[in-house]
Amino acid sequence: MPSIQHLLLAIRTAKLADFDAWRGRLIVWTAAAMAGLIVVLFARATEYSMAFFFTQQKAHWWLPLILTPTAGVLIVWMTTHWFAGASGSGIPQTIAALQADTKDEPHSSLVSLKLAFGKVVLGVGALGAGFSAGREGPSVQVGASIMHAFRRFLPAGFSVHPRHLILAGGAAGISAAFNTPLAGVIFAIEELGRRFEQKTNGVVITAIVLSGLVSISLQGNYTYFGNISVGIIDRKIIVPVFICAIVCGILGGIFSRTLIEASGSLKGRVGHLRNIHPLWWAGFCGLMVALLGAISGGAAHGSGYAFSREMLDGRVAEAWQYAPIKYLATIFTYLSGVPGGIFAPALSIGAGIGNDLLPLFAGEHATTAICALCMAGFLAAVTQAPITSFIIVMEMIDGHEMVISLMAVAMISSIVARLFSPPLYHTLADAQMSRVSGGQRALVVPDDQAH
Repeated sequence: MPSIQHLLLAIRTAKLADFDAWRGRLIVWTAAAMAGLIVVLFARATEYSMAFFFTQQKAHWWLPLILTPTAGVLIVWMTTHWFAGASGSGIPQTIAALQADTKDEPHSSLVSLKLAFGKVVLGVGALGAGFSAGREGPSVQVGASIMHAFRRFLPAGFSVHPRHLILAGGAAGISAAFNTPLAGVIFAIEELGRRFEQKTNGVVITAIVLSGLVSISLQGNYTYFGNISVGIIDRKIIVPVFICAIVCGILGGIFSRTLIEASGSLKGRVGHLRNIHPLWWAGFCGLMVALLGAISGGAAHGSGYAFSREMLDGRVAEAWQYAPIKYLATIFTYLSGVPGGIFAPALSIGAGIGNDLLPLFAGEHATTAICALCMAGFLAAVTQAPITSFIIVMEMIDGHEMVISLMAVAMISSIVARLFSPPLYHTLADAQMSRVSGGQRALVVPDDQAH
């Protein structure tokens, strides 16, 4: 039995009686709870926004042809003039903030309360205007910005570095957006940080889980697509796993490569239009999304949640066109420059691919199982984060009996996708860093010349 001296030494080593250490932990946990709350409110706002859009779209099929391009121009203008850095997903900005070389703080064009506010407002507006996007990627930047804002309250010498708040906040955003705390932890390790420091991982993981618990307490212990039965899973699933993995790996790799290439310099008239007239370009992309929505009865719009749920339930018999239409609509949305993520659309595209592959298996497997495999496979191919992808899908459908098959399809799809594309988010993060560094140099050079 340990002596009193050993117990006192253990207490001092663990800093259980250190007031500053406890104050730092409470600040981190408060920041995590606040991030979870804001992300949940963001999720609720996007749901109301999309519901309003689809109500109007069903009543007036022609409305998106006017609303989507017009809103695209307005949102991109507001993003460019007031919230530079809030465009697109938000995950590349968060990764760039973590990789920034500055010794003091990441550049304010990557994470800040101003960007978090713009991301929420403009993200809700983009989904309310009919763009094909999700809230999960933006939730990463929102969570990171909110938690990083609490850095000024941390006591001097506290073991958690301000950048660790960005890591925890980004993962907390995924955790609260999907209501999946475990996926948030894995996302922090696999995609955002790529490494953990032993002395800080306990506080960081606790913050991520706390954010997820805030989401659960406000929204209930629900799964994203409900408790869905996937039927009996046996060794017959091996062939569908390989087929789904290869198809999703190829399509997801091409999807990722398209976003990377198009995010750079485009040549010809298209590149000239985007570079010289970005607002007209945003309107053009919005019009393309609206036209895709018109020919698909509205399937091109929004996050794709409702259509994914219908396919998982087996309520969609003939929807072969859904996957390619959503595929194109999401690319046009991303290229427009409006704030919005690709997690939810990628999952819905995967569900559509699974629905299209069903005839190959002649009814041997449940619709839900095949769609779930393709959801995990396509998301893993696009993000090249296979562990995060299969855990997200597993928790979203409450499909723990599919854990091995989901893991396999995610791993194989990710490997196949690497033949076509480098990692999407880290490649875009490098581009973000180049723009930030270039902007800083541009500010310095004229001053030097003046002297």
